[in-house]
Amino acid sequence: MLFTVKICGLTTPDDAALAAAAGADAIGLNFVAGSPRVLGIDAAQAVAAAVPPGVLKVGVFAGATAAEIRRIAEAVGLDAVQLHGHLDGAGPGVDPPALCAELAGLTVIRAVRLEPGSDPLAAARAWLAAAAALGHPASMVIVDAPVTRGTAPGHLGGTGATANWAALAGARPLGPPMALAGGLTPDNVAEAIRASMAAAVDTASGVESAPGRKDPEKLRAFVAAARRALEATAKLR
Repeated sequence: MLFTVKICGLTTPDDAALAAAAGADAIGLNFVAGSPRVLGIDAAQAVAAAVPPGVLKVGVFAGATAAEIRRIAEAVGLDAVQLHGHLDGAGPGVDPPALCAELAGLTVIRAVRLEPGSDPLAAARAWLAAAAALGHPASMVIVDAPVTRGTAPGHLGGTGATANWAALAGARPLGPPMALAGGLTPDNVAEAIRASMAAAVDTASGVESAPGRKDPEKLRAFVAAARRALEATAKLR
């Protein structure tokens, strides 16, 4: 498990320091064009520098090339990269399994989504298997809220929409550790953990006062509620 509580979409050093002080063990820095939380290199470096050692620094990408991801990861000092694009297709914002192989040497987290059917994680399962077959499996999976295939890269996350928690609980495990994302707030994160049996959580919009600006009270409350629920459900997994 790379992390248990991740605060994503951080845009200022103060918010990054706040997340770490509140007890988050990972932060997310967004490099997806069109997102209200997107960062340039200089801003990302300042945000990353604000967290102490031991807090995972994750870069979020969708549709970027391996060369671009490597360049940013090295410049910012990322500990992991999160592929948040579509699993397949010919449109913008697609992160195919081959991209994972091209990122060998970097720790990869894959964002996936539940789909209708008897196995809501079938598409995710196929992507992960293909990446593993190419020699570089994902180290962790984040299950986010569903989107349509035509959704632009900048709108693939941080929208406040939720995933189907019960469907995730009933799905066959993927293999890599799984985290839950999508519309998680201080008010619903404990329920989401109990319903989904997720072992980790990730939020962006759920602890904001405005896109990209975190609310200190919401952030602290979210981390505290998440940690209590994760501890309570750990023995049941």
